[in-house]
Amino acid sequence: MTDLSNKVVVIMGASSGIGAATARQLAKDGAKLVITARRLDRLNEIASEFPEGQVIPVKADVTNFKEVQTAINMAVEKFGRIDVLYNNAGIMPLSPLSDGHRDEWQNMVNINIMGPLNGIAAALPIMKKQGQGHIITTDSVAGHMVAPDMAVYSGTKYATRIIMDGLRMEEAQNHIKTTIITPGATQSELTSHISDPETRKVNTDYWSNVDGLTADQIAQAVEFAIATKDNMSVSEMIVRPTLQSM
Repeated sequence: MTDLSNKVVVIMGASSGIGAATARQLAKDGAKLVITARRLDRLNEIASEFPEGQVIPVKADVTNFKEVQTAINMAVEKFGRIDVLYNNAGIMPLSPLSDGHRDEWQNMVNINIMGPLNGIAAALPIMKKQGQGHIITTDSVAGHMVAPDMAVYSGTKYATRIIMDGLRMEEAQNHIKTTIITPGATQSELTSHISDPETRKVNTDYWSNVDGLTADQIAQAVEFAIATKDNMSVSEMIVRPTLQSM
């Protein structure tokens, strides 16, 4: 087992999928956690599986900077510092541009781009004062390519990748690590965000066709990045199913 008992981690978007799997994995490794999402009942369920006080659930919407800041401050208040921020919240309502789903586009921009930026803005001053820290963000292989119906989603994920690499360059001398976790087809609630039934079915079937990854497998990648020694920074991990060619 990986020993992360010396780590304080905040996970944004921890109520399901990769976030929930990562919370459980890191807690098993002994990390102290603040886990956040909009669904507090899901967070409470995760917290109840571990010793009292080890996992602190906080209701927070990543589009609301004050709520994000509250979660970050909670980690410092309860555990004295924040070693790792994991920006994991995201949505994927795929559709062709011709459908004009502007509300869905705006939500993707708010959650997929502004969500990580809110996390960075809240955690970075604390990490710089500490003289160390690690910011991780979930990206996607869609941040490296685009396909029909994915234009806006890919755009948000490309933006996230570029923002994180800029953060790496700006903060390397301050001993702040950055990691982009880039999953391929992974089982999660993302396909439930797709409003068109046919598009949703195509994407759900694709996961089965390529023997898609589980959320636990992506959690292992996050665990590895966090466990590296101070002088080693894993800038990006692309984790695909073996059968996924794109």
